[in-house]
Amino acid sequence: MNYFEYMADPNRRCAIVAHRGIWSDAPENSLLSIRRAIEAGYNVVEIDVRRTADGEFALVHDDTLERMAGVDKAPEHLTLSELTSLSLRNRDGGPSNPLTDEKLPSLRDVFELTRERIFIHLDIKHRHVIPEVIAYARKLGVDKEVDFWADLKTEADLVWIRANITSQNVPFIARTHLEHDDWRKQVKLALELKPLICEASFRDLSQVAAVQQHFHDAGITLWVNTLDSVASPGFTDSAALKDPDAIWGRLLRAGFSVIQTDEMAALRSYIETRKPEIPRKDRAAV
Repeated sequence: MNYFEYMADPNRRCAIVAHRGIWSDAPENSLLSIRRAIEAGYNVVEIDVRRTADGEFALVHDDTLERMAGVDKAPEHLTLSELTSLSLRNRDGGPSNPLTDEKLPSLRDVFELTRERIFIHLDIKHRHVIPEVIAYARKLGVDKEVDFWADLKTEADLVWIRANITSQNVPFIARTHLEHDDWRKQVKLALELKPLICEASFRDLSQVAAVQQHFHDAGITLWVNTLDSVASPGFTDSAALKDPDAIWGRLLRAGFSVIQTDEMAALRSYIETRKPEIPRKDRAAV
């Protein structure tokens, strides 16, 4: 099953996206954190990708390597060999977490680990690098196992995405900001593009209710983040741990069928034990 088929499967449960792998006792964005997400049976793992000085790709979230490797340099200024020689700090890094034996991984190492085992959500930190990563994923034969993500706010975004991503027949996630004043325009752009998935953030959940049927009719899967740092107001992992039905349950009932979280085990437990009803009509992944 490829990424397109998985998302369109009418019988699947809500997809759980493991943010930077399972980093509760492993460095984020490390092969160990990704391997643990695979072993735990999660559906998708999110990783952060940057281009190296010699045109390769490595897993780094920040603009510098200070937090995760104690090196105050931009990853784009180092070669792949230099980057993959660096030891990673445990968990989410910083001086309070010790260095581990885990090295900073290349994207090739990740693809070899994840191939046919888990889908990947690629957060590529610079949009102009996306076409290069698409070509790289295709070269390694994993282009139908990964997704590509970009903001869709303007007509110029729509033109760029069509030319550089959706024309390549790869899974694409459009980011739509319902919390912005021009949110209706952004919804219109998404419905015109018809991406596989739309990641929606919002001011109020009622905004999702207002557009959910339109996305359903267009065959677009709805994705939401509950990560504390980027979640829509009130819909955080921390709040979900206290009252999962009030957070994750409401999101599922509103039509989201993909949730990115740092609390994967708690979300899976909620889905398995509560079996929250997810509205699904003639097509499931909405």
